[in-house]
Amino acid sequence: MKKSKTKPDQKELALLAEKLIEKQFTMTIGTAQNGIPWCAPVYYVFISPDFFFFSSPSSRHIKEAISTGRASCAIFAESNTWKDIKGLQMAGTIEEVSSEDIAYSAFKEYKRKFPLLKELFQRSGSLTLNVLIRAFSVRLYRFRPQLIYYLDNSIEFGFRERIEFS
Repeated sequence: MKKSKTKPDQKELALLAEKLIEKQFTMTIGTAQNGIPWCAPVYYVFISPDFFFFSSPSSRHIKEAISTGRASCAIFAESNTWKDIKGLQMAGTIEEVSSEDIAYSAFKEYKRKFPLLKELFQRSGSLTLNVLIRAFSVRLYRFRPQLIYYLDNSIEFGFRERIEFS
């Protein structure tokens, strides 16, 4: 986006954020317990307004997010200069997905976004949600943002504004 005298409105910012989300593949999850912070990158898919990812139930970020009821996430585009810095900073909750309908929708989107999954399971034939869960000892989780900030130095140095997805 070129620098202009008027800043984008909320609808335009949400669209910019969604474009960024679609282009990126990893999200960093931040948690803390007993005053000790922790970060972990995960592959994600976005089904507005939630982010879905697979992780081990015994991983530190999952244990802490479930235990404390809080997590933060960040998604940033790769940049070589300060002018190119853009991304999202979010705070919210993480929960295991228990609804089969939601799980299958998220898994379908995950297979679309990450075709490498098909390569991993070529020999076993059909790749299903249950096959993936058993093969990697993972579960499907949902990050539900409660606070979202969009950052974009191409709009203005230090530009940061709260947004919401509809």
